[in-house]
Order: sequence, then C-alpha cells, then structure tokens
Amino acid sequence: MQGCIEMMSGAVWVRDRLTACGWTIEIADARKVKAIAPLACKTDRVDARVLADLVRRDLVPSVWVPSLDDRAIRERLRRRSHLVRLRTSATNRSFGLLTQWGLRRSLTALRKPGAIDELAEHGVPEVWRHSIVTLLGVIDDLDRQLAPLERELRPLARADERVKLLMTIPGIAELLGLTIASEIGDIARFPSARKLIGYAGLAPRIKQSGQSSRTGRLSKAGPDTLRWAAVEAAQQAWRPSNPWHPLYTDIKHRHGKANPAKAAVARKVLIAAWHVLSLEQPFKLSASRATQPVPASSSIRLAA
Repeated sequence: MQGCIEMMSGAVWVRDRLTACGWTIEIADARKVKAIAPLACKTDRVDARVLADLVRRDLVPSVWVPSLDDRAIRERLRRRSHLVRLRTSATNRSFGLLTQWGLRRSLTALRKPGAIDELAEHGVPEVWRHSIVTLLGVIDDLDRQLAPLERELRPLARADERVKLLMTIPGIAELLGLTIASEIGDIARFPSARKLIGYAGLAPRIKQSGQSSRTGRLSKAGPDTLRWAAVEAAQQAWRPSNPWHPLYTDIKHRHGKANPAKAAVARKVLIAAWHVLSLEQPFKLSASRATQPVPASSSIRLAA
C-alpha cells in the first residue's frame, strides 16, 4: 500500500507509524504540491485527491527526511540555537533599558558587585533596575543550560569531517559548522549553490510583470536554523580582516542599514559551504571575486 502526506508538524511521526503498519509513505513538499496543482488545492478533500493522483503518477515532490540519529543531533543543535537567541534577546533588552537613561554597560560590568547600586547613583529608577536584575538572572540561567549542551556537541563537531571543512570558511567555528552541516545533510541534494540558498530561505522574492522585475524581502521559506547559522557566520563581516568586508560595507552604505548587508554575506557563506562540501576541499577565497563590486541594481539578488 502506498500513500502520501503533506509536510507538517508531526509528519515524520505519522509516516513512521504508517510504515510500521506496512505502508509505503512519502512526505510531500506542500509548496511544490501547490505549484503543481494551484487551482485544485482548495479543500482538504480535494487536496487528498491531488496527493493520491501524484502518488499514482509517481510525481510526488518528496521531502528529504534524515535518519533518527541525525534528527536527534539536529534537535540538540536547534535547542542550542533557540537558547542562544533567547540569551541575545535578553542581553539586547538589558542594553536597551540602560540607553533609556543615557548609560552603556557590558554584561561583565553589570555582573560586578555593586553594579546595580551604581546604576541608582546614575539616576536609573528602581523599576528599571529590577528589570535589569531579572534579565541578568535569565541570562545566567540560559548560560547554565547552554554549557552542558555545548560540551555534548563539541566532540561531535570535532569528529565530523564536514565541520572541519566548514571551519575553513571565515566566521564559522565548531558548533556553527556542526549546525550548518546537520541542517544541510547530504550536499548532493543541492545541484547548485543557488539551490542551497533557496532552501535556506535567503533568496529574495522576485516579482515580475512584463519587462519589469522587482526584488522583495527574503523568502524565509526553509529551515530557520540554517538561515540563522549563516547570518551568525556573517556577523563578523564588519571587521576589515573579513574577506567579505568590502561587500558588507558597500551594501550597508547603499541601503543605510546592516540587515541587507548581513543577508548578502550570509549567502556568500552558504555558497562557500556548498563548494567546500561538494569538492571536499578547504575554503580558498578568490582575490578577484572578494573585491569585485556589486552593481547597485542587483545588490540584493546577486550579492551572494
């Protein structure tokens, strides 16, 4: 018996349950199914008929599902990325509270004995001081949860040959490399670097009408952990020593903000990741491409 279900939360569990009962189940990419039959997918009953017809014709746009062990590593890495993002959010909020009173303090300074009392001397009211103390407690608790998790993951990163290759790319360290390698899986799934960028959701939406073409926001269609890891690797592009620093500064100057520049560098990181994993060779920057200017009209679409 054959069947098909659309990708959703719990789709893998449903597939495994039905497989144990003797079914052959494929998980379909919902977006690609909608592209194949855009007018038919209106109700659940019609959707089911469309999926059944795709199974019969052997045209199911299947979603790649990693093994249980790989999914377990992914889950640990996604847990880590979630905790890191929560920590960053709490840190940024504490800095934002201080700027309301004209102050700037690092986390190290705020953790020193008497630092909160010093804030009172600088005119920070009690309500704001209490918020900062609460945020510091949240950050400390997240640090306590991150430490053992990272100790578990580092040996896995050091034993992974893919991570060793990815670490030759500027901005990628052990755990970030393991995150990218885990989210990509088998690099052979992506026939080109452009496909990998699209999978990560870092490609901008393009609206075309006649001879005109306009780029929009990032699609953000793929796994957000891979997208987050690529952007994290791009965070160091503001440094002059980073090979993508000219690209970063050019796009930041053109758009007046850092996010488009970070997205462009993140695409560069994924292009480099695709090449090092496909060729199984360390990263080596081409001097001519590193300094090549990007046309203003195509900075978002082609900067990667």
